[in-house]
Amino acid sequence: MIDPDVLARATEEVHRATGDPVIASMFQQSMAENLPAVAERLPDGTTFVLTGDIPAMWLRDSAAQLRPYLVLCADDPALQDVLIGVLHRQLEYVAIDPYANAFNREPNGAGHTSDLTEMSPWVWERKYEIDSLCYPIELAYRLWRITGRADVIDERFTTAANAILELWTVELDHEARSPYRFERHGEPVTDTLVREGRGRWTKPTGMSWSAFRPSDDATQHGYNVPGNMFASVVLGYLEAIATELLGDPALAARAKDLRAGIDDGIAQHGTVDHPTFGRVYAYEVDGAGERLLMDDANMPSLLSLPLTGYAAPDDPTYLATRKLLLSPENPFYYSGTHAAGIGSPHTPPGYVWPIALAVQGLTSTSAEERQHLLELLRDTTGGTGQMHEGFHVDDPTKYTREWFSWANAMFCELALAHAGRRL
Repeated sequence: MIDPDVLARATEEVHRATGDPVIASMFQQSMAENLPAVAERLPDGTTFVLTGDIPAMWLRDSAAQLRPYLVLCADDPALQDVLIGVLHRQLEYVAIDPYANAFNREPNGAGHTSDLTEMSPWVWERKYEIDSLCYPIELAYRLWRITGRADVIDERFTTAANAILELWTVELDHEARSPYRFERHGEPVTDTLVREGRGRWTKPTGMSWSAFRPSDDATQHGYNVPGNMFASVVLGYLEAIATELLGDPALAARAKDLRAGIDDGIAQHGTVDHPTFGRVYAYEVDGAGERLLMDDANMPSLLSLPLTGYAAPDDPTYLATRKLLLSPENPFYYSGTHAAGIGSPHTPPGYVWPIALAVQGLTSTSAEERQHLLELLRDTTGGTGQMHEGFHVDDPTKYTREWFSWANAMFCELALAHAGRRL
């Protein structure tokens, strides 16, 4: 799905930057095989993208898997067609149910049909995550800026954008306004919401509530701070599209106003004065004083703020937060004989995620750190040559998910960034 000449040039750039033929080979193989393994062009011109080993399309993962291809698509019109097809399929899904995070290829009723929520035969899973709605807007903006093609933004975008704005506005006051409920019985507590599906009690903050994290685990305090930061960024993208392309001042104003309120909420509720690290960002808050200091491997994360566009890599609050996250103060930071990095409550203790290691490199200002992390990823595949969901810090042959498309994509994006090619 990627032009062989485009890929060959990029592989040579990676080889020169890293001086490592194994890293270059892993990059070439992942870029050649990753997208064809998960993407299916449908008769209507859209593209369905599997989330690795699960037969459904996640809004978040299907966009995140495309990031390294976006870096290279300017010179590859056929690849652009595939990526635009992914966007259009995402937008159609958002119009079906903006609270859903994962969808079926067709309305076949597959997925978590026993969940207590308003399911549709199109919906595989209806775990509402604020970040799931950020990714289609970001993908639309990047494709528009990179390609300049008139077919990127169509009526599907306006329909989805209005649905997203409406949902995020409703969820500014989840307690009083939200119709969303979700319960799943017989599974870990992280897979369901308490209080008959409403989730833990929250107080309005200016931020928009989220039921689940990017890991698909339930939020502890309702307001996921990195998710709201990503929402702020993409609301800026939406304002630009509405102003420069659509000529829709009302849509632009709605995006601008909502972004301002979310930014105020982050400033007032999303930071903490830590006795060791100084002023840092919290991972989650509830609006009533409860704050959670941690990070999760899944993106958007606090570690990924420069990557999602909310903070500069040298921003003082970000740097203080980064130091906390890459220390034992983060309960999901693990260090062992083979690796050190951020894991997730979604996987067993002691398992570091390649996604988080790639994000660490992509947000670093140090070429030496990027090189080190690429070599670490090279050496911790457990002999498979593929990125996993997570691997044990003392034994990389112990891992979860033998093949994880999103992690492969993040490895490729880090390799490209090290070679000077960035989004």
